[in-house]
Amino acid sequence: MDNFELKPEESNVNRTPLVWNILTGLVLLGILGVGFYYLSIFTNPNSPLNPFPPAWIPTSYQTATFTNTWIPQPATWTPTITIPPEPSRTKAPTWTLLPEMVTPTETQTPGITSTASIQTITATAMPASAVITYIPSTNFHPDKGCKWLGVGGTVLGTDGKPLINQYIQMGGTLDTKSINLLTLSSTASIYYGASGFEFVLSDHTIASSQTLWIQLFDINFKPMTNKIYFDTYADCARNLVIFTFTKTR
Repeated sequence: MDNFELKPEESNVNRTPLVWNILTGLVLLGILGVGFYYLSIFTNPNSPLNPFPPAWIPTSYQTATFTNTWIPQPATWTPTITIPPEPSRTKAPTWTLLPEMVTPTETQTPGITSTASIQTITATAMPASAVITYIPSTNFHPDKGCKWLGVGGTVLGTDGKPLINQYIQMGGTLDTKSINLLTLSSTASIYYGASGFEFVLSDHTIASSQTLWIQLFDINFKPMTNKIYFDTYADCARNLVIFTFTKTR
């Protein structure tokens, strides 16, 4: 037993798992490297690491952004309507009717209970005269009755024939309302003949005294009479005032 020497047993170390661990680590590192490589190319295709960079695409042509610029209009942008001047009128002196110039007469009209009054007005200084007649409007407007007030008439030449396109103007006040009307002879030919005219004043009868006037002008708007003032009546038998203008020269 003294000569027996104990020797330690040599251990057999298995190195295989260590090798596989190292290889696994290398594979993982390789996978990470490849992943990083692909990620860098994906995020930046033009990276120097990309062996197949994308083809170059020309940049779209861009121009300066258009900006609306308001251009102020000149002072004469809004057209100005020029009204041609009317022919000058020479104001005639105011004249007063003499007793012999107004000759009231009475005529009986069939179917009318009251008489129609007639006035003849002759202005020696003007080239036309006028005859005023008061009649019921039902003679021409049978559907109106007393619910109407107006002025109508006709214009005749020196030969007694109708004169068309003569101006007739009416003005003044009626029942505190201002009146300013203009028409032409022949605009109411259906009622008063070829040179007839008409003004509708109200939808009911109104009495007035010398607050309304009428005046005749020729085709060139030269006065043929002075302003002729007349009355209106609340009488249904005299709610239409007829003016017969006759050219005297």
